[in-house]
Amino acid sequence: MRIAIIGAGNMGGSIARGLAKGTIISTSDIIVSNPSQGKLDQLKKEFPALQVTNDNQEAATGSDMIIFSVKPWLMASVVKGLKLKSKQILISVAAGISFEELAHDVTDKEMTMFRLIPNTAISELESMTLIASRNATKEQETLMLEIFNQMGLAMLIPEEKFAAATSMTSCGIAYVLKYIQAATQAGIELGLYPKESMRMVAQSVKGAAELILNNDTHPSAEIDKVCTPGGITIKGINELEHEGFTSAIIKAIKKSI
Repeated sequence: MRIAIIGAGNMGGSIARGLAKGTIISTSDIIVSNPSQGKLDQLKKEFPALQVTNDNQEAATGSDMIIFSVKPWLMASVVKGLKLKSKQILISVAAGISFEELAHDVTDKEMTMFRLIPNTAISELESMTLIASRNATKEQETLMLEIFNQMGLAMLIPEEKFAAATSMTSCGIAYVLKYIQAATQAGIELGLYPKESMRMVAQSVKGAAELILNNDTHPSAEIDKVCTPGGITIKGINELEHEGFTSAIIKAIKKSI
């Protein structure tokens, strides 16, 4: 199976790296197209077997799947500029572009399409990836889940839930990183070196995530285990609530829809 990625920006490059690190798609069967050469050269340096080109049509021709990782306002012109075949699978990473809108830009309105929203952790095989399908078989949906589950956790959801889920995952990773940044700054103020402070916080966030993902548990239950009566953790938890931590997170996620 050959996969083309149109666009080697932050997300396109991350997807390419994630695919190349996986085992389902051979690196030599991945081709990335980008108008400028610098990002392609970097990908080629990291993964010599990966193919690169400045020609979108060259990348698309002969590919079974074509992943469009371009800015939303460029999607229509980029898709219309290619001669796509009905048997090819179109995968859009452009947030906010619906299947109905995509269908206007292709010759075959009934071709198989997927909308894909990963987050940048896909380059580390730790993405939360959202997938929606149109005119896809169960086998095609299963293949998409298999490919992107190798790069973290993939979830197939209806298109109408994409906006809310995108805010929690693609945008949400930035909110988690903001917490890591803030906690690191606190550590520095308390006398820790920046790098050791950041590693402590990052590992703590990773551990918290693993507790939730690997066990039949809930954040409240895990918080209760840490908050001993009269202890120091509950004082910090209460201070977060006094300062509106929970409300701020909810507002941020709702604002980014």
